[in-house]
Amino acid sequence: MWAEPRVHAGSTQRTWAGIIVIDSVTAVTPEEITEEDALRSGFQDRAALLTALSKSTKQGGYHRVMLHLGGPDPRSELAANADLTDQELADLKAALDAIDTRSRRAPWTREVLRLIEEHPGLRALDLAEHLGRDKLPFKADVRRLKALGLTESLETGYRLSPRGKALTAYLRSLTE
Repeated sequence: MWAEPRVHAGSTQRTWAGIIVIDSVTAVTPEEITEEDALRSGFQDRAALLTALSKSTKQGGYHRVMLHLGGPDPRSELAANADLTDQELADLKAALDAIDTRSRRAPWTREVLRLIEEHPGLRALDLAEHLGRDKLPFKADVRRLKALGLTESLETGYRLSPRGKALTAYLRSLTE
């Protein structure tokens, strides 16, 4: 619950289910909260929702947020594409090079990809410890690789996506 809504009509959010589109955000009073609102929110009934809201220590009013599934996360489609041209592979290598060049620490992209490849499904904390890093900055780095379609999140840990596997094979071929 927020004092002010953190979303607005027309905005989108990436979730495990796909892209969620926010259709509307409307301030409501407790009296305006309906039985249908409660059921749509996953509560047994209106009374259960109002009880949960009454236990909130947050300040501010209530908001009804209407949303719909806008489609799959485009990163999923990107990650699944392993049929890459030589130019696409070279472009991905250049993207990793650019990330490493801008990094305040030593280059890290290939090391993180290698670690994920060698330990699919290993918890982020354990992967970070392999590198002597803190978990949250490590996870931020993995998200950067995910944005390129190179990794996929699992229930626990990560794995290389088909695109990530194609890139790592290409990178290995350059050093052989």
